Amino acid sequence: MYRLLNASAEEIAKNKSDFDVTYLGEQSVDSPLGEVAFADEELRVSLFSDTKTISGLVQAGMEPPGFVPAGPRRRIYHDPAWTRAGIVTCGGLCPGLNDVIKALVNTLWYNYGVRTIFGIPYGYEGLNPAFGHEPTMLNPEIVDSIHEEGGSILGCSRGQQPNDVMVRALERHNINVLFAIGGDGTQRCAHEVAEEAEKRGLRISVVGVPKTIDNDLNFMDRTFGYETAVYNSAPVIGCAHNEAKGAYNGVGLVRLMGRDSGFIAASATLANSVVNFCLVPEVDFELEGENGFLAALERRLAAKHHAVVVVAEGAGQELLAGQDEIDASGNDLHKDIGLYLKQRIGEHMAGCGMDHTVKYFDPSYTIRSVAARGTDAVFCLHLAQNAVHMAMAGMTDVVVGDWHNHFVAVPIALAVRDRRKIDPRDQLWQSVLMVTRQEEYLHPKDQ
Repeated sequence: MYRLLNASAEEIAKNKSDFDVTYLGEQSVDSPLGEVAFADEELRVSLFSDTKTISGLVQAGMEPPGFVPAGPRRRIYHDPAWTRAGIVTCGGLCPGLNDVIKALVNTLWYNYGVRTIFGIPYGYEGLNPAFGHEPTMLNPEIVDSIHEEGGSILGCSRGQQPNDVMVRALERHNINVLFAIGGDGTQRCAHEVAEEAEKRGLRISVVGVPKTIDNDLNFMDRTFGYETAVYNSAPVIGCAHNEAKGAYNGVGLVRLMGRDSGFIAASATLANSVVNFCLVPEVDFELEGENGFLAALERRLAAKHHAVVVVAEGAGQELLAGQDEIDASGNDLHKDIGLYLKQRIGEHMAGCGMDHTVKYFDPSYTIRSVAARGTDAVFCLHLAQNAVHMAMAGMTDVVVGDWHNHFVAVPIALAVRDRRKIDPRDQLWQSVLMVTRQEEYLHPKDQ
């Protein structure tokens, strides 16, 4: 199987069937939505945004691959009167979880007339009777003000349960629509649930809502919680700057989320132009040597007597010795690069006789637990509405995505094949380099 990150446009076009969406059956029920802007089933949202690539494929006699658009359908698969929906939130906390739950419930209830909506507690554990978790009945009154709070009213857990056990639980409750809110691990499990349901001949729509605060799910220009995380990083970075400037040769060191992708660290750096060094997983860096980070920081302190460093949690893992571990969701458990840098900075500056102060900030869990705000909350609403439209149309084994300013249906297998990462050649990272000017200290011209 080809990897999209390394594939050419021609190779992707040859495998355009990977973008096809699975439907449970014929859409034979009239939509109850009335006169709304229904999605055109014949249209596709192109994978590629540049006309040069698209024209080249057409000239070569190849059809550019594209996504099925999300949105309401004139005719749907599931009869609302017989629909029983389940909602599950998995993985770690993320701003916007309650916004998505509320929008799912309200769209099902008010727009489609679905009256049986189960809130499944504590992630996929709630689908395993061995844990003894009781499902919660949800309605608009129960979810009326939950968007004002962070966290999830359903609770979360990491890791999946046996697929046959989870599908049997769905069957016992006659759930024919399941919404899985979570990141790549959650969506991999949702894919397996959809496959198990198909194997058993059960007509269950399994639709994912992408929840990854790191913004690292494939074919998602943006995932919910990311914008709120960047926004809430600002006061922390501001405090780090104040602490750094308040001491002679002061260093404000901030560790932000970003297990394998540094989007939060990079965007928070751009939103706060006081950052002098930004370290992300996608760009390797050395500690020692004339062009290492420690020497660069020393040069910065000698010139300006203060520095602000932002590091993503997954940066520099190759520098930390020890055996790799994984969490219950199958993700690498990274070692704490923030505390490691704090220690090494202290050792280096003491070794070269430089007086200094390091103040360390790790706001990760604080940021994960806040409520979504502004356009991030609006984005949660749109994701949830489109997830409901997709599910009621009978789509399954898909996750709703935001691609080129369009909401689309992304097959889960495609969404989790690669992890989205910063391209060091693209504008985001090049802007980080221009704002921080860290290359001036890492590679001084007079060296």
